[in-house]
Amino acid sequence: MSGADPNSNHRTSTIDTRPLLLFGDNHNHHHDDDDNQSCATFNTSTMSSKTVQDATNQPIDTALKQQRMRTWQPILDPKYAILAYFIIGVVLIPVGIMSNQRSDDVVEVGVQYDGEPTGDFDFSGGGCSISSPNEGRSCKVSITVDEFMEAPVMLYYEIRNFHQNYRRYFVSRDDYQLQGKPEKYRSSVTKDFCEPLEKLGDIQLNPCGLVANTLFNDVISFAEGGDGNLKLEEKGIAWKSDVDYRYAQPEGFRYTECSSCDDPACGCRFGDIGSEGYYDCEERYVDSDGSCFLYEYPNDDTTQYLYETYPMVVSPIEGVTNEHFMVWMRTSTLSTFRKLYGYFDQDIAAGTVLTFDISANWEVQSFYGTKTLILSTSSFVGGKNKYLGSMYIITGSIFLGLSVLFGLKQHFSPRKVGDVSFLKFKAE
Repeated sequence: MSGADPNSNHRTSTIDTRPLLLFGDNHNHHHDDDDNQSCATFNTSTMSSKTVQDATNQPIDTALKQQRMRTWQPILDPKYAILAYFIIGVVLIPVGIMSNQRSDDVVEVGVQYDGEPTGDFDFSGGGCSISSPNEGRSCKVSITVDEFMEAPVMLYYEIRNFHQNYRRYFVSRDDYQLQGKPEKYRSSVTKDFCEPLEKLGDIQLNPCGLVANTLFNDVISFAEGGDGNLKLEEKGIAWKSDVDYRYAQPEGFRYTECSSCDDPACGCRFGDIGSEGYYDCEERYVDSDGSCFLYEYPNDDTTQYLYETYPMVVSPIEGVTNEHFMVWMRTSTLSTFRKLYGYFDQDIAAGTVLTFDISANWEVQSFYGTKTLILSTSSFVGGKNKYLGSMYIITGSIFLGLSVLFGLKQHFSPRKVGDVSFLKFKAE
């Protein structure tokens, strides 16, 4: 068979003839025409089943399945590359200049009230410094406003040298638990994430994890200052998506507001167990407006909830829906960070002295950290940021410089090999 004329007439077949040719090469000196015919018949019959199988597995004859789709690939022509660099540079430099101007317009004042003085802000003198957690030391911090501050005026607390970006820290949370899902939704993986703060002995922590159980729990309240109309707002400081979707009280939690705090029925464990008016709480909750609430948490005897861990910050009615808690759970990428505590929705005149009462509970000396209270206005780029605009200007200058260098090189020594006129397109 190997001696056959390749140009001779033969029947076209879908059978792979390479095994036949190989068979013929090995035996072409020992077989006559009858042997060749029987060999071909033998190989055809033995391979027919494989041929049918291959045919059934053959992809549909479409451009997509057969990889005949038309494609377009942009050619990096030097002229277009130079133009792109030039446009990027022309855009970034003005944006950087504008960012710096808006940042300079931001008014920012603050007072550091704990930790070693850094020199970035005035130091309160150490009256608020604590050496152990949850001391509850009461102190006052006064901030003098040097320039007119246009509403809204943000109140931040700044922490230095606390690494929320450490991976073991920021993954230590259970989002199913934070959404109020029952225990059956929690997997062993999410429970492992919460270690070593999954449980305290036999008591389940809800919420568990390092992030939730290191909540900033200094209590800051506005004492006096301004024209008497200033009010520190603490609602509306968290992301709307967090408020609407990411946090919810545990399934089975319920509460009611008493019509009167003097009502005999406004008491925990009043009435028949299991009745609608029976609330299994230790004591009723009274808010800052004097309203009384009864509440009940599921599995309260075996679970420690957030309001029990941080009673000075979180009420039993709010729990994980407390906005200070939501703000804290948005972990920072840097070891020095600010988080919004509240805001004033009124303008503050220059020369105004604002005094804040602080109950210090969050200890920073063990990790050489600092705590600072900051008042700031804002702009379209956020607060005062002396680096953002400068980075835009530097990056834009680099792109603009590269466009000039590449343009000069292309003008005096063009790269002929890259000329698109040399490209040939393969016909269909």
